[in-house]
Amino acid sequence: MRAAPVPTSPARPSGASASPPVSSRASPSRVADRSESVKRPIGVFDSGVGGLSILRALRAELPLEDFIYVADSGFAPYGERDDAFVIERAQRITRHLLGPNHLPIKTLVVACNTATAAAIALLRQGFPTLPIVGVEPALKPAVAVTHTRRIGVLATRGTLASQKFKALLSSLAGQAEFVCTPCDGLADAIERHDTAQIEALCAQYIRATGQFGIQNGEIDTLVLGCTHYPFAGDVFQSLVGPDVHLIDNGEPVARQTRRVLPHLAADANAGQVTLCATGDKTALAHACEHWLGWQLPVQSLTL
Repeated sequence: MRAAPVPTSPARPSGASASPPVSSRASPSRVADRSESVKRPIGVFDSGVGGLSILRALRAELPLEDFIYVADSGFAPYGERDDAFVIERAQRITRHLLGPNHLPIKTLVVACNTATAAAIALLRQGFPTLPIVGVEPALKPAVAVTHTRRIGVLATRGTLASQKFKALLSSLAGQAEFVCTPCDGLADAIERHDTAQIEALCAQYIRATGQFGIQNGEIDTLVLGCTHYPFAGDVFQSLVGPDVHLIDNGEPVARQTRRVLPHLAADANAGQVTLCATGDKTALAHACEHWLGWQLPVQSLTL
């Protein structure tokens, strides 16, 4: 069953590219393949509700597309699991999103920094015909905006310890100083909507990261390196002050997804969103309404 459209979906951005017309000389099979691809949804998954921040950016960039969002909340959090566990979950979810019980996805967005670091290379090897977009802490955008050349990075231990993150950090050596802080428990507090705990942990990790400001020697840019953390963005901004840049990866991921899509949806109606959870589906529904203002049903998923 197709989910109800998300309320107040934005129109296609001005100047956005439309699907190119199919040539009249195209073979029936090619026309059928393209038509099927246009109708297929985009799959998005995270360990819980954090990926909703990516889904929000995706819908703003691609308002006509259908999405299937899987919250693997029955096995969360990923940030404190070993790589083998995260890889197995990522592969299992991807196989599910490719069918056979529903229209298979045309593109996959791994909306989790930990899963991207641990599993995306193996996912691309295992599913070579599927365009796959991952997320990573937005260090490059942070380098582009910092003036003091000191950047704070908040992320899970799994992300900070990953070889993928270390390689990214190494590639930017000399361009800025990065102060990285693991944020144990913050993603879980955001999952629970525990406002008091969110505020306490945010304050603790900001203190641990250093002095924020726009003077020489101060940290003037803060990277929110977990997809959960944008939902605490207002708390972080109040702690570091209005002059400090907060950077997340929602918009870059959405733009990259547009670039890799095999075909854009052509339906003039707003796209549909289907929510699924391997854990408490009520928690995902509440998070979607609380963080995004969307009232949508959630399907239970056993994987």
